[in-house]
Amino acid sequence: MKSTLLQSLFDEQENRPLTVSELNEQVKTALEKSFASVWIEGEIVNFVAANSGHWYFTLHDGDSQLKAACYVRNNMRIRFQPFDGLLVRVRGKLSVYRPKGEYQILVESLQPVGEGALKVAFEQVKAKLAKEGLFDEDLKRDLPFFPRRVGVVTSPNGAAFHDVLQVLSRRTRTVHIVLIPTRVQGETAGEEIESAINLANRHNENTSEKIDVLIVGRGGGSSEDLWAFNEERVVRAIRNSVIPIISAVGHEIDFTIADFAADRRAPTPSAAAEIVAESEDSIAAFLAQRRQDLFQLIGYRLLHLRSDWQEFARAPVFTEFPQQIKDRHYEIADFEEQMRDALSEKLKIGEQRLESLTNRISPLKLASKLNEKKTRLAVLGQKQISAIKNAAKRKDEKLKISMASLDALSPLAVLRRGLSITENEKGEIMRDAKQTAVGESLQIRFAKGKIKARVTENSG
Repeated sequence: MKSTLLQSLFDEQENRPLTVSELNEQVKTALEKSFASVWIEGEIVNFVAANSGHWYFTLHDGDSQLKAACYVRNNMRIRFQPFDGLLVRVRGKLSVYRPKGEYQILVESLQPVGEGALKVAFEQVKAKLAKEGLFDEDLKRDLPFFPRRVGVVTSPNGAAFHDVLQVLSRRTRTVHIVLIPTRVQGETAGEEIESAINLANRHNENTSEKIDVLIVGRGGGSSEDLWAFNEERVVRAIRNSVIPIISAVGHEIDFTIADFAADRRAPTPSAAAEIVAESEDSIAAFLAQRRQDLFQLIGYRLLHLRSDWQEFARAPVFTEFPQQIKDRHYEIADFEEQMRDALSEKLKIGEQRLESLTNRISPLKLASKLNEKKTRLAVLGQKQISAIKNAAKRKDEKLKISMASLDALSPLAVLRRGLSITENEKGEIMRDAKQTAVGESLQIRFAKGKIKARVTENSG
């Protein structure tokens, strides 16, 4: 009973016809569910760029064909302008165009296949941007001479960042590195690189710790791997950046469109770091060389001064004059000794004569004359002592006069009075301004030290 009822219900549903629209909708739903994301490779034929901005074309592999549609919201992200005969790899989802009941692929990503196709796409984008003037040399900015903060737009896991970090760490002491991480290959790489460049510029608007220069790049790879740096959006971001940019993509032989728009191209990321570090490295080397030259010059100057001092110390005035003073002291001491001996001798003779006379005369007269003689002798003794003192004083004064004369003749005394000795380059002493000529080099010796001077005016 139940089986018959269920069968009748099934037959009734099966016999109900579908409209064409309903069938197309069901097929569309089934296709979109089963083929939500597929990759297809084929040759473009019948390419049409509609006024609406949408692209319509057919993919052909020689035996079969498939209609394709790429709506404007998606083709804005595609790197080049497709054309008939181009072999491409398409990613999208299958769907049905219900009005006609035709199934098609809705294109979300489109890439050229093969080096030849990539080259064509490369030349298309390059020609378009060159026509707009994005590569003009007048637009390129000078790199900062002494950058303090360097931004690096690249993958944090790639070799490029580690190469830049290694070079800057080795060759600089003051440069700070700011990593702005991004993908550098793949479908969304171009969009991320653009966002990273814009982020760096927004950072500079909101902080005093500004990024002075950006290194944008990656390590080597195939043309497809490097393609993100050929995208129009990346090139425009580089050109619109307020921060000067060094493009460092791939190896030395690799060229991308970003290289033409950047303010400076480096063949590798390591070379970009060398460019950034060049000024600080040069300044450090220059200062080190100047420091060495300065110490060497100081050493030469000290040797020269030591030689001059030794020569000056050996001058006769410093050896003869002290000896003359010492000789005069010896002469005075000897003279004083002679005067004392002479006085003692005379006193002794006088005493002997007095004693002889005393024995020859009477005591009274002797006493009277003795007193007289003693008085006279005392006066004579006093006179002799005065004479000796006066003679010694005169000798001392004469010695002082001689010492003063010698001191006056000493070059040091002349120099200590504020005077100086001027010599020409031959060592001749200048006594008249007429002996000099304008521009001549002179050496002036003071009590302490000497200088070199040049004659700028002669009023002699």
